[in-house]
Amino acid sequence: MEKQRSFSLKSTRFLVFSFTISSSLIFLVFLFTWVIKSNPSIHRETHFQFNKPLFNHKPITIESSSSFSSNGSVQSVNHSTHFLKPENESRSVKFSVFKQIQRQESEGEVVEDGDGDGDGDGDGEIEDAEEDTPAPTMEEDIEVDDKLELLKEHKELKMTKVSSVDEFKAQGDGKMEEKKMNGCDVTKGKWVYDESYPLYTNGSCPFIDEGFNCGTNGRQDKDYMKWKWQPQDCDFPRFNAAKMLDLISGKRLVFVGDSINRNQWESMLCMLMSAVKDPKKVYETHGRRITKEKGNYSFKFVDYKCTIEYYVSHFLVHESKARIRQKRRPTLRIDAIDHGSSKWKGADIVVFNTAHWWSHFKTKAGINYYQEGNQVHPKLDVSTAFRKALMTWAGWVDRHINPRKTRVFFRNLAPSHFRGGLWNSGGHCMEATWPLNDTSGMEYPEKNRIVEEVILQMKTPVTLLNVTGVSAYRIDGHPSIYGKKPGTRYSSNIQDCSHWCLPGVPDTWNEILFFHLQSKEKSKYHSKFRL
Repeated sequence: MEKQRSFSLKSTRFLVFSFTISSSLIFLVFLFTWVIKSNPSIHRETHFQFNKPLFNHKPITIESSSSFSSNGSVQSVNHSTHFLKPENESRSVKFSVFKQIQRQESEGEVVEDGDGDGDGDGDGEIEDAEEDTPAPTMEEDIEVDDKLELLKEHKELKMTKVSSVDEFKAQGDGKMEEKKMNGCDVTKGKWVYDESYPLYTNGSCPFIDEGFNCGTNGRQDKDYMKWKWQPQDCDFPRFNAAKMLDLISGKRLVFVGDSINRNQWESMLCMLMSAVKDPKKVYETHGRRITKEKGNYSFKFVDYKCTIEYYVSHFLVHESKARIRQKRRPTLRIDAIDHGSSKWKGADIVVFNTAHWWSHFKTKAGINYYQEGNQVHPKLDVSTAFRKALMTWAGWVDRHINPRKTRVFFRNLAPSHFRGGLWNSGGHCMEATWPLNDTSGMEYPEKNRIVEEVILQMKTPVTLLNVTGVSAYRIDGHPSIYGKKPGTRYSSNIQDCSHWCLPGVPDTWNEILFFHLQSKEKSKYHSKFRL
């Protein structure tokens, strides 16, 4: 009896335990089902948040030419580039542009304005700078709530960058890939001869300084003015001065950089003047005449209440002096922004550049030249210094530019075309009156890659104006010996194959800028890099 009662008790306990467990499981299943039915959007919302294209919310636009690869190879699109109005093959000079550039950078400096008098120091000497003081500390323009929002967006942007890099690495080919979102890639195309060009003439524009005024300086051939850039995937809009003035009405359009940016700024002034009814209502606010010697200009377009401004800054960072072995010598403060930066703040559109001056002998050698804080580096590689300087610029932009007000552009390297030597050793381009048919063998400049990598680390959206591939064909577009008026002093051994005649190639850079300004504020392209 004892054994039978014990067995009965155990069976009863087991049945109770089993019933309890089963009931609990059934209750949990019903509860989970009820929660799912009452909140059907949870899964979809979570999925949407992880796949939302953050570049549309906070874009960093890298308009990079896929004609070049990041490892230096040239894609086949450049090989198919051709020109209408074909002429004798001998009119088209063929050579490797970037090999010349690389040799030029390794052996000597690039002359400013091509004649040894550029912006006050064509021999490479830095102008007298302010004392070695830190760059000014400025209050940030972005209010607290904007900063918090930017911080949130920056975190999201980092997630996007990590995803892009990982996705690109998975491809394993080491090349830049551009994902076309909408529209076309304006950096891929061809130069087409067009009799309706140029968009203005030397005589119609009073703003071309002597160094770029090739026609007035005696250049007889006119074909260099007749080329139009035609992207391969779209109809490139012809520059419309009236529309451009409407776009910048009430705003400040600012160019900051070296004399190549002055080249582009003068081009913009000339292009806009074609829509101005009364030229007297366009004037320089300080009464200055455009020359190489003056570094800062601001032209007011009265009817449109806008200004087109240029501020010289060869390096974007502070040119200074430091005591080295009992002597005060020029240095470059790669950790301090240019002291003129206060003038750039508040612009509605700003176009930066630097590259041209990073090839002269002091920057290339890097001996007792680059300074950080109180330390002057005995020797520093120019690429390392260039990257540090760009990081200083990027930090300034992120701190002092309000992306809700200001659209930021960075124009990359415009190639030189010296043949047979450097600027000061017989290098020339005078014979070229026709664009190159072929640029095979060129390598994508290291400075361009550094610029792209720095921009990708910024929280402020920056649109890269990639003019390197577009301009590489245009050996015919430089002033050469026509950078001075006939009869004025110049050495026949010195030609300007770095800057550009106006009208000319910089007009196309401004057409590309116009294209971007007409586009939606959101990015139409994004690039992925193997870092």
